[in-house]
Amino acid sequence: MTASAAEIVLKLSHIQKRFGTLLANNDISLELHRGEVLALLGENGAGKTTLMNILFGHYAADSGTIEVFGKVLRGSSPGEAIAAGVGMVHQHFTLADNLTVLDNITLGTEPLWQLWQDRQRSRQRLLQLSKSFGLTVNPEARVGELSVGERQRVEILKALYRDVKILILDEPTAVLTPQETESLFTTLDKLTQSGLSVVFISHKLQEVMAVSDRVVVLRSGQVVADLPTATTNPMELAELMVGRPLPQTTRTPLSPGAPVLSLQKATVQTAEGRRLLDAVDLTVRQHEVVGIAGVSGNGQTTLFNLISGLVQISSGDLCINGQPCDRHSPAAAIAAGIARIPEDRHHTGLITDLQIWENLILEHHQEPPFSQAGWLKRRVAAAHAETLIEAFDVRCPSPYATVRLLSGGNMQKLILGRVLSQNPRLIIASQPSRGLDLGAVTYVHQQLLAARNRGAGVLLISEDLEELLTLSDRLHVMYQGRLSASLLPHAISIREIGLLMAGQSFA
Repeated sequence: MTASAAEIVLKLSHIQKRFGTLLANNDISLELHRGEVLALLGENGAGKTTLMNILFGHYAADSGTIEVFGKVLRGSSPGEAIAAGVGMVHQHFTLADNLTVLDNITLGTEPLWQLWQDRQRSRQRLLQLSKSFGLTVNPEARVGELSVGERQRVEILKALYRDVKILILDEPTAVLTPQETESLFTTLDKLTQSGLSVVFISHKLQEVMAVSDRVVVLRSGQVVADLPTATTNPMELAELMVGRPLPQTTRTPLSPGAPVLSLQKATVQTAEGRRLLDAVDLTVRQHEVVGIAGVSGNGQTTLFNLISGLVQISSGDLCINGQPCDRHSPAAAIAAGIARIPEDRHHTGLITDLQIWENLILEHHQEPPFSQAGWLKRRVAAAHAETLIEAFDVRCPSPYATVRLLSGGNMQKLILGRVLSQNPRLIIASQPSRGLDLGAVTYVHQQLLAARNRGAGVLLISEDLEELLTLSDRLHVMYQGRLSASLLPHAISIREIGLLMAGQSFA
């Protein structure tokens, strides 16, 4: 994509924003040109989200100015930003599932006092936009029935329908198959050729290299780099983001040991008979990471809950450490050496209103050395917490700090400390690096591989194909509750995985 430097469509000058003692944006200035894709990178807490919320009118800057096509914005509301030609597609879509595509796109675009909607005219305009930019959708389809990729098309069309000239995309490929990602990039190429400018926020550096013309890197609320994409590389960008060289994650080949998990024809169905898991065959052995790829909502959560003891198998066999589990439960799972890293660390991984030391003994607080004769030994628990805080580099004031005050990365380190300190035989990790910055992602990956090297089996459920291909010894693809045959990461292409994720070529 070729950017035109002749026209500056967006100019942020000396933006500063403070939340109490935290300086989120510190004298940030940047420019966006017509027809350009500008990648905005930075670790969690670097200031990206705050800056985009200021641009889109959710926050007001303490100082500095925003100019869109030469006009200064007051930064008072999203309505002002949209009227100026700025649109934003959030990572988590803002669509009404019970409405049609057409209703979602036109919602809020017509005067309240208008007595009727000219649906035919709106439909024709939507179809023309859809055809022009390769964003195929059915205007009358209900959004709740669409795939993730189709919903993203609706979000982009919703912005284009409002005549935006600047489009902010926040982690746009996070839940897409490789084919849907390719389709998105083709659309972006058409959009920029038509003159639209894009701010592309992503943590996937290979995609940044493929789609952007220029990269701006934020660190600790400041711009630390502004450079043409053609002059840099993923390793340099990663170092700019974290301020230091990142160690490479390497998986050493090992011979797998005895099975720690075995599912044979495992089926889970609802009371109405709908199959959430459909005759799944899966084995995880010691010294191996088995990856599960798939678009969200295809049975991964049910698989996690089944192994954790939160749901019961309807038919088939579940064996842990070679022993059949007819009546599996969370307590039985813990006793069998199963450790869980849930995908939602805030709601199911931790109790955020409790203190750090309390969270670190949640699954074993009734056992020695933390309990004796029914009494909780707080000093022992606090000392245990201090040991894990140091070992897992958790940035916190003390073991007595409330968990909700920690960053997402430090919360994940807490869960890792609790999980790995028990020397588990099986680790089920669901989206273990979701929402984490590069430094924290590297740390999580190293800890999982270290556990695998010590003899644990790891079941890794992730929507991040780079993560799966980096860590997995074998992988499967899950689609509508079914599991593909075992695949070797080095013997299958990203495209083939993507076809399986979309249900094509699925055996």
